[in-house]
Amino acid sequence: MGDARSQDYARDRRIVKTDEFSSVFRLRPVYRTAHFVLYARSNQLNQARLGIVAAKRFAPRAVTRNTIKRIARELFRQSTLPAIDCIVRLSKPVNSKAEPATTTKLKSVLRGELAALLGSQRAAPTSTEAR
Repeated sequence: MGDARSQDYARDRRIVKTDEFSSVFRLRPVYRTAHFVLYARSNQLNQARLGIVAAKRFAPRAVTRNTIKRIARELFRQSTLPAIDCIVRLSKPVNSKAEPATTTKLKSVLRGELAALLGSQRAAPTSTEAR
């Protein structure tokens, strides 16, 4: 059951409530890449949870924002993380309305950055300890 459970993204594996987002955002960012910031803190659950923030001002097209969320969820499902709450936030523009909404190059860059974010939590779970 544990292996099958790691492949889903059920509601209990998501951060959905405003107060849950706020409690993680109060902490300092754990890891940064060129376009993303990762906030993380340990939780009292037996699994990791994920929240994604992709603001319209950094990704003006819905197709781009949905691609970011889809890639983040896929990598999260495939990762073996300790019991932490992770929020991935887009922090720099990834494209403009004048550029194509998604390209193969953009997808590979986003996938690489998001993999590095989630991979940083597998390697160093002690860095997520809350105050």
